[in-house]
Amino acid sequence: MFAEPAHGERNPEAAGTMNRRNFLSAAAGFSLLLPQVALGGWRTSPEPRLSAFSKQLRPVGRALESEGYYVWCSSPIFGEDGKVHVFYSRWPADKGMSGWISKSEIAHAVADSPEGPFAYVGTVLAPRPGFWDATTCHNPLIKQVNGKYCLFYMGNSNGKTNTKRIGLATASSLYGPWERGDAPLLESGAPGEWDDHCTTNPAFVEAPDGTCQLFYKSWNTYEYEHSDHPSIRGNRKYGLATAADVHGPYRRHPANPVLDFSSRGGNAQFEDAFVWRENGTYFLIARDMGVYNHEVGLIMESADGIHWSEPLIAYHELAHYVNEPPAPAHLKRYGRLERPMLLMRDGKPAYLFCAAQGGKFSTSSAFVLRYEQK
Repeated sequence: MFAEPAHGERNPEAAGTMNRRNFLSAAAGFSLLLPQVALGGWRTSPEPRLSAFSKQLRPVGRALESEGYYVWCSSPIFGEDGKVHVFYSRWPADKGMSGWISKSEIAHAVADSPEGPFAYVGTVLAPRPGFWDATTCHNPLIKQVNGKYCLFYMGNSNGKTNTKRIGLATASSLYGPWERGDAPLLESGAPGEWDDHCTTNPAFVEAPDGTCQLFYKSWNTYEYEHSDHPSIRGNRKYGLATAADVHGPYRRHPANPVLDFSSRGGNAQFEDAFVWRENGTYFLIARDMGVYNHEVGLIMESADGIHWSEPLIAYHELAHYVNEPPAPAHLKRYGRLERPMLLMRDGKPAYLFCAAQGGKFSTSSAFVLRYEQK
């Protein structure tokens, strides 16, 4: 996402060091990463290492460029009508990049092809005064679960980070109507816990036994308020909450946080996780925030969703794929691909949708890359 409140921070470090036996069993059959993953635990100064996933990406270009709006968080899905539907966050351009925290809404667009062009259909979730999502609706993630379309998202009630909570809206059709809960799916942790500040950046996957698994980003309020880091306050980590039903109730996993990079030093972290299962393996793609650098994406894999491999580079900075004009002075995150979201076809990645500052309106838009299966 962005640096809070300019958005973006994370700090996952696998909960508990993975032992050699667990790692080897998890690594068996991994298909998207390079085979030479280190077995010696986390490294504090990793050399750049490309994943096989990164080598199969081909740029398509910008999408969802909307005059008068910043566009972010593009979550795509194939519809029963054969079209590609994207649910994305947007906010008025006159609010600047930081408008996501207090003025965002979630919109719907449709195209005949993943490569566009996309046509705006309408706004599906707007802030609701008097509710937990009173001031912003952001971080959309669209999934189909048990025949229902499930739109996970983040809302807040005061235009600040400390009321960010994950919620859910459901519909029988991608065209709605959408019904959303009066309460969040997951509240923040107890005071003093690693996740006592908020719950945000939802990533959802169904376990082999049908359990609903909700991965979420959070951080500790005290660390956030007393941070001495020059640009990123606090350290973001990822937790896991599970439920028998998509509507909950969700219970935190005892191994939380399941991803925590704070032990690497340098306030290394990540955010914007997207999780999927393929051939019995969990995969996670996210935006790097100091593991390698702040310009690339990360990819990790796991046999159980709890113990994760050493992160490799999932995708490059924007300039690797396309030549664009110099950065406008008001866009401080220009050149990064953030909020990676996959369009899945038959359970496998087909396209990667990211968010990127810039575009013809000098705001932000989606940027699409095609994933070429071997």
